[in-house]
Parts: sequence; structure tokens; C-alpha cells
Amino acid sequence: MKILVINPNISDDVTALIEAEALRSASPGTELAVRTAGYGVEYIETRFESLIAAGAVAEIVAEYTRDGPGSDNSVDGVVVAAFGDPGMPALKELTDVPVIGITEAALCAAALQGHRFSIIAISDRIKPWYQDCVERFGLGGRLASIRSINEALHGIASVQQDFKATLLALSHQAVNEDGADVVILAGAPLAGLARELRGAIGVPVVDGISAGIRMAEAVVGLDSGLHRAGAFAPPPAKARRGLSANLDAALTAAQNAATHDAGHGATQPA
Repeated sequence: MKILVINPNISDDVTALIEAEALRSASPGTELAVRTAGYGVEYIETRFESLIAAGAVAEIVAEYTRDGPGSDNSVDGVVVAAFGDPGMPALKELTDVPVIGITEAALCAAALQGHRFSIIAISDRIKPWYQDCVERFGLGGRLASIRSINEALHGIASVQQDFKATLLALSHQAVNEDGADVVILAGAPLAGLARELRGAIGVPVVDGISAGIRMAEAVVGLDSGLHRAGAFAPPPAKARRGLSANLDAALTAAQNAATHDAGHGATQPA
């Protein structure tokens, strides 16, 4: 199994954190291709920054899926490795392989381990967007709180080292004051920290990167079939212009595959 893991921000240091945790989390035999967004911002805090990142993520997904299954650079699944899941769920329309965001993976993991969960975030500014994400997944009623660092960051790659004590204190507050049964450490800059804090908070601690990798492996393994109808069917063919060669080819491939399967009256396995 080969999983494409995409850092939607432009920080290579954060990509290194993502890759390290992804390698620790992946099952034996899972191969990882880890990529950094080709354009965008250092770290994503707002809806507009997420909008920019979505395009960068789509370009990388297209690069790995444009030639279809069995090609030299094809993958079996994709993990969008930024909390807030830039480009999701629209990216599910672009390809026949499962595309998993670390937010949806972390929320699913938290929901399986407790009734109420809290999210620990790296900035106050990011909280409204995260609230939107939880509501979109229909889990607003199970959100105990979103707590965040309210100090200026010294550097996005050093958040864990600079604010470890603060993040631990926020996690304790989420449990003791907000009633969280599970704590989610949100965002790629915190990748791997859950391993250090596990057992120190008193409730399960979820890392979005590890949840994303494991969920992607599970969904690929389920082999549940393809989106050929419903909300995530490929976009219909229509006139377009200005797209990159990769994105245009990936869209064409998705549309052609859907038309082919419809003509044969059955869905085909990935």
C-alpha cells in the first residue's frame, strides 16, 4: 500500500514533523510519499489561507492520480495533513482513491474513544475555523471545548518545544474544567507530541497525523467501491481553461472513468 501525505503549508520543517510521525504510525508494508505544498503560507490559521492551500493540495493529488491505478507514481490513498482539512471534502471528487483529512480522522478517533472531546490549538485566531470544521462533521454537540495558545509563536516548527508546558496545561483544563473524555492535539506542528503526553493527562490523546495514516490504511483496506453517484461523484465534463496540465489530466481521467463505468452498468474496484 502506498499513501500520499501532503503538508498543505509551505514549511519544510513541519513536513519533517509530519513525516516522522507518519513513519512511526504506518503499518509494516505501507509506503509513504510525503510532499509539501508548492505555494501558500507558512502555517494555516484562517478560512482564506485554507482556500489557498486547497489549490496547492489539489495540484499534488492530481500529480499522483492523473495516470490512474498502476502507473509509476500512483498511490492507494491520500492524507491531507493539516488540521481543518484544506480542500476537503471536495478532493474526494477528484480521484478514485480514498482522500482522508487529519481533522476527520482525529474526530472519528476521538468519537470512538469518548463521548466529549476537546481540541488543543496553536492560536486563538484558528479557533473559529476549527469550530466550523467540527460542525461540518455533525459533531458540534460532542465538542467540549477548543483551547488554544494565546501567545505569539516564535517559530512554527518549534511550537512543541516552546509551549509544551502550556499545551499540557490546556489539556488538563479541557479535562478538568470542560469535561473532555478525549483530547485532540490539533495541527501538523504538534505531530508526535501526543506520544509524549499520553498518560500525563488522564484521558486518551489523539494525534491527527497518526489518526490520518491509520484511517487511510483502514479505508483503503475496506475496498468499499468508488464514487460514481451521489455528492462525491466526479464533476461533470464541461468547458474549462487555465488549469495546470496535471489538474486537467486528473479531472479528465476521473470523468472518463465514471463514464466508462456507467456505460458498463457497474462500478469497478479501485
